[in-house]
Amino acid sequence: MRTVFQILLVVAAVVLTFFIYKSIQRPIQFEKAKDARYEATVAKLKDIRKAELAYKDVYGQFTGSFDTLINFVINDSVRNVRAIGELTDSMIEAKITEKKAIEMGLIIRDTIRVSVLESLFGKSYDAKSLRYVPVPGEPTEFHLAQTVITTGSGIQVPIFEAKAHNNVILRGLDEQLIINLNDQRRTNEKYPGLKVGSLVEANNNAGNWE
Repeated sequence: MRTVFQILLVVAAVVLTFFIYKSIQRPIQFEKAKDARYEATVAKLKDIRKAELAYKDVYGQFTGSFDTLINFVINDSVRNVRAIGELTDSMIEAKITEKKAIEMGLIIRDTIRVSVLESLFGKSYDAKSLRYVPVPGEPTEFHLAQTVITTGSGIQVPIFEAKAHNNVILRGLDEQLIINLNDQRRTNEKYPGLKVGSLVEANNNAGNWE
């Protein structure tokens, strides 16, 4: 009986050690997976911001439609100034302005049209992926919207917002830890996920990770 009791104690110790190890590793593994997904999602939100800013430069406003934004990136073009040469010290001493130097053919400043896709991301970039949160599982779109707000001085300012909730970014991970993270964000009056821009204030198109 004593031998059996000792064996049971060893088994119980091994099981207890296993559960302690799992309880320690659980939040560590969650944080590691969260950080990887956050990094990928932030990168995509930065791409969305880059495309939105280029769209605004061309059309004077943001768009709340991924169809419109993606079509712009794939099929539209933006102006690009080709600069060859610059004012030298001798030109400046001779009171030659940039405009005069251009007229004299000493420097070149040409405005050309270039593909939005090539200009912003490179030819090989998959612009159609802009709309999707880069996480495993069923393809899910970012929430994208735009509006115009009026400042206290009466100036109208176009703004946009793109975001993804933690429930989407972290789906498939530990549910209780996701709930805890969301509760913590709400307690601190912060969005429980990642977003860029804002629909309630002009925040210079900042991301909530910055």
